Amino acid sequence: MPHNSQIILFIVLAQFLGTSLWFVGNIVVPQLPFSQLNETNSIGDILAAVQFGFIAGTLVFAILAFADRYSPSKVFMLCSFLGALSNLALIIPEVSLNMILISRFTTGFFLAGIYPVGMKIASDYFEKGLSMALGYLVGALVLGTALPHFLNSLGVSINYKSITMLTSGLALLGGLLIGIGVPDGPFRKVQQRLDLNAIPQLFKGAAFRSAAFGYWGHMWELYAFWGFIPLFITYYANTQNVLINVPLIAFSTLAIGAIACALGGHISAKRGSERVARFSLIASGLCCLLSPFSIYLPFWLFISFLLFWGAMVVADSPQFSTLVASNAIAAYRGTALTLVNCVGFAITIISIQLVGYFAVQLDMQYLFLVLAVGPIFGIFSLLRKRSHKNKSK
Repeated sequence: MPHNSQIILFIVLAQFLGTSLWFVGNIVVPQLPFSQLNETNSIGDILAAVQFGFIAGTLVFAILAFADRYSPSKVFMLCSFLGALSNLALIIPEVSLNMILISRFTTGFFLAGIYPVGMKIASDYFEKGLSMALGYLVGALVLGTALPHFLNSLGVSINYKSITMLTSGLALLGGLLIGIGVPDGPFRKVQQRLDLNAIPQLFKGAAFRSAAFGYWGHMWELYAFWGFIPLFITYYANTQNVLINVPLIAFSTLAIGAIACALGGHISAKRGSERVARFSLIASGLCCLLSPFSIYLPFWLFISFLLFWGAMVVADSPQFSTLVASNAIAAYRGTALTLVNCVGFAITIISIQLVGYFAVQLDMQYLFLVLAVGPIFGIFSLLRKRSHKNKSK
């Protein structure tokens, strides 16, 4: 059995390599050579297809309990291979819009066997210290999400065929790392048969409900913030009449979240995952409410505000996943993580669309106010759990 430090290194690296299939779409899609890409709606549909694929995949994986009934390491490896093949469809000669949409959807579908299943594998190894392990794991995903902004800030242009083949190769490598280097963990509880009552059973637990609701509140804010932060930075630059490298500031705002995830994991080992999650929710919620006033700040204060927000908006993510895994029935842990991810990412589509509507209909200054609803809901969920615990004493 490999040492735990080697295990977490393999899982984090494999997760980063596998999820490269996800964030590479922001680089590849605008370069795809066909006429329909002149229509903004087509680009938006293609970028959204991977999200819908992921939601569909996590729903299927949760209902059928793949990660609990079968070896999660083998599920991860198989999905990495199939995701890599789906990704390669982008470089088919004279590829059609429908084929691109199918490619991105199926890539997203198989990502459901990479991201949440990677967390399931970590939970099977780290009965103690799971929050630290997931802190590094989610941090890797955050760094990958920020990467396209960094490349844009440098003016780097990579041929779409080359990067498509590269990311497919990286995903294959990530699958092999898990399939060969990470056997099923010692704390894995095998679900012997398909049990359609598993999901209702999970939500009977107050602690599990609190963790799931808190995660969903966090997700309401996270991806909409990430998606529209370049627009908000541009608005600030125009309002204050200053010259800003928008992609670089956007990259820094996202990338600092990777450090926050890792640091939050270490803090949670002493203070507890719930405290870290609650503090992050309160801090990011306040940032949402204060965001209209931030455009009046001096440049260095505005950047500091964004960096703090970028850290807080995602620092709670691995802690909520830890709470979900820890409070789930052991035999349904993979199902729990996958289902909570499924609903969470479905919520992101609603919040992104709503913020997009407000970007057109309202003054950009108030763009992020509506996102405060998520942290407020998450905080309320955690407080209800504490109240329920006190009453049961």
